[in-house]
Amino acid sequence: MPIRTNRGRAAVYRRLWGWPLRSPRHLAASIIIFVVVVVALGVIIPRVLDRRPADPNAAGQPSTSSQGTQVGQLPSSGASLPTKQPAPSNSAKAAPPAVDAQLTAELWAETWIKPPPGNDVNKWLKELEDYTTPEFLAQMATIDPKNVPDKLVDKVKAVKSTTSSIDYEVTTNLGKVRITLVKAPDGKWRVNSYTKAD
Repeated sequence: MPIRTNRGRAAVYRRLWGWPLRSPRHLAASIIIFVVVVVALGVIIPRVLDRRPADPNAAGQPSTSSQGTQVGQLPSSGASLPTKQPAPSNSAKAAPPAVDAQLTAELWAETWIKPPPGNDVNKWLKELEDYTTPEFLAQMATIDPKNVPDKLVDKVKAVKSTTSSIDYEVTTNLGKVRITLVKAPDGKWRVNSYTKAD
């Protein structure tokens, strides 16, 4: 017969909650059932969650093991290697400026302020090519050589130096310029950017 009053429901709930406390045997059985349920949930839930791929783009893609790529092994010839210069690392250790980096910064600055006759951008970039990263050289193609300073007022000085990048500052007739050099994969230092210094 269905329970139709609140008092009747309360009595049923009291009997259910009071069952474990009726005897030590009931209490032990309740604890065992509770532990079994918790362990079962602890085993089932991770398995259900592991079935979903963490990255939606990873679904359907072959794993690296099927391509035969291992740690320390280069990708197969079909895969292209990254060509972009690594960005200066914030975690790089401080180090004294390298002598060859100083020379590169000086040569770059001297070449930068002396555009070729007729302000030919291509000739100007060709002269800067040996001292500049390919990525930054492509950005410099948008610069009009007529807008760059035409005189260095002071020597190129290192202001910040790490094992992977060095910032140099040089004073020109149009103000101070900060030049950033990075170490290329071939071990040579190249200019990766320059900005107007404060």
